[in-house]
Amino acid sequence: MRQLKLIWDFRGPDALKIAEHHEIHLKEYIAIEKTELNITGFQQLNEMLSIAFMVVNESEMKPVRDALKPHRGEVYSPEQ
Repeated sequence: MRQLKLIWDFRGPDALKIAEHHEIHLKEYIAIEKTELNITGFQQLNEMLSIAFMVVNESEMKPVRDALKPHRGEVYSPEQ
């Protein structure tokens, strides 16, 4: 089954702290909803842009997308 990486973008001088905090909420959602995968993270792309992400199976994407409203998504591969 294809896996999708749902991504939230955060910009500004506090972007990394916000992305790190957002990951906490993604983990809480996973625990409550019991999603099939438990892959989350955050990453600083540059000084003013950071992301938080969550990986879901394609079959779960629509309900998660509708509930959490990510900014974008991409196909996930573990090598990323």
